[in-house]
Amino acid sequence: QVQLVESGGGLVQPGGSLTLSCVASGFIFSDYEMKWWRQAPGKERELVSFISTVGTLYYPDSVKGRFTTYRDNAKNTVYLRMNSLKPEDTAVYYCNGVTIGEDISYWGKGTLVTVSS
Repeated sequence: QVQLVESGGGLVQPGGSLTLSCVASGFIFSDYEMKWWRQAPGKERELVSFISTVGTLYYPDSVKGRFTTYRDNAKNTVYLRMNSLKPEDTAVYYCNGVTIGEDISYWGKGTLVTVSS
């Protein structure tokens, strides 16, 4: 059974940090490119990070320099380290695993991050 399970969300003050984790099972993790997305209330889902099977990275301008993604294939886990958090980072964060070419896509159920004083 394929699963992606996110954890690490919560309430944090502006300027604070959080690290999200996503543990994968049921598929060959190292063969999948991994993405983090977020969706704030009333807004479309937004890509916040990408890491390829060989470690190529991508971040949109909205999080570049503040967010870092990395993967540990031995642990079937991808992480999202978020620094200098802003209220506008408040959203449900989703982990997404895709094959190269994106013919297969798996999603986690999300973890809520709230940035508020």
